[in-house]
Amino acid sequence: MLALAYREAAEVLARGGLVAYPTEGVWGLGCDPRNPAAVGALLAAKQRPVDKGLILISDHFEALEAWITLPSRSALKRAFESWPGPTTWLFPARSDAPDWITGESDRIAIRVTNHPVAARLCKAWGEALVSTSANRNGLPPADGATAVRRQFPKVLDYLVPGALGGLGRPSTIRDVRSGQQVR
Repeated sequence: MLALAYREAAEVLARGGLVAYPTEGVWGLGCDPRNPAAVGALLAAKQRPVDKGLILISDHFEALEAWITLPSRSALKRAFESWPGPTTWLFPARSDAPDWITGESDRIAIRVTNHPVAARLCKAWGEALVSTSANRNGLPPADGATAVRRQFPKVLDYLVPGALGGLGRPSTIRDVRSGQQVR
């Protein structure tokens, strides 16, 4: 039954739809990062400005590598010491990374997740996935499927069932070059 949910969610993503799913700390909203209409719909639903940028997740680093420029070996090692896991790292973005993902930054936020639901969704999707907290701008992140449905009753195309991880808050964000915590 759950295998079908991941397959259906991947089909929705391929059609440009928005998917909600549990992550390490809060419910996430995702879409195909290469689809500007899907990202635009996600940003509009969240009432989030495009200039803030978005996080991309995957169950493996190789899916994220196409979006970034590799930093020094020591910086890359720093990120890999925390992955898979709930730490998001700001990497230098490739020059062709779209501004609907990077925002007004020359960096891009990526995470290799080990949350069982988010990782299986990424595996079914097969590519990097937008992962932003499921909440409207200014409201607290959703902590359950009911809260997600309440905040996004008309724009959500699919909700992947599952439980949150134990983090209890959005992921920590660090700069890969300096190691400094940004959030």
